[in-house]
Amino acid sequence: MNADEIKRILHRLGYYSYLDGLIRRYPRQKGMWDSHLENSRRFILQVVERVKPGKVTVLGSGWLLDFPLAEILEKGIGVTLVDIIHPPELKKQVAGHANVTLVEEDVTGGLIGEVWEKAGRLPFYRKLRSPGDLNVPEFSAGDNPGLIISLNILSQLDVLPVRFLRKKADADEKEFNKLREKIHSAHIRFLQKHTSVLITDYEEVTFGKDDEATTEPTVLTPLPEGALREDWVWDFDLTGTDSYSRRSVLKVAAILIRNQTPDNE
Repeated sequence: MNADEIKRILHRLGYYSYLDGLIRRYPRQKGMWDSHLENSRRFILQVVERVKPGKVTVLGSGWLLDFPLAEILEKGIGVTLVDIIHPPELKKQVAGHANVTLVEEDVTGGLIGEVWEKAGRLPFYRKLRSPGDLNVPEFSAGDNPGLIISLNILSQLDVLPVRFLRKKADADEKEFNKLREKIHSAHIRFLQKHTSVLITDYEEVTFGKDDEATTEPTVLTPLPEGALREDWVWDFDLTGTDSYSRRSVLKVAAILIRNQTPDNE
């Protein structure tokens, strides 16, 4: 599948409008994301000091709002940034940095292509059955990825495939959750094969008009045990951009996962 075809598929799946919505939301939150972004950067630097990798591979690099690129480059560490599409602004930002490598790859390991082949090519009058049975590949970071950082993407890996499949599949919520669990589990299995950092939200707490709270998991598989863990709350939607009658916060965990077999740091 060439780059142009991938871009067409992403457009059909709504990726670009989804990405644009995220970056537009950031300034509207009046700085309420800043503590989450700073916590992410601080935890990563803490792990880098502890692990002392020669190389760092970042999955879900985005706009690098939550990654301390300058500080890590100052340490002489090579950085590989992996995302399915890199924003043009990021490409300009890292241009000329010899120690930065950009890789455009589906961090689900190819699920986007799988969903398109099984459901996207169907005529409008046909529906995919049992989306929970879709094959969920495991990502491969290649040789010598160093310290791998999964950066605020675990709960997002299922969003576009499931949103698209709700239109193209004849299935109930149980089937969609089965697929979501497989996506989350595959990503964690991959991370456990390396020394890695997982930073992810895992629960959304929504407050209604009377401050009545409801909690929903955003990750449908248990988070791994780690050599180091910190938790905090991300004020994701304090201004009520999603709804005039409610606001949401996310519970976030940052975990250092130590591979039990020799790794390539």
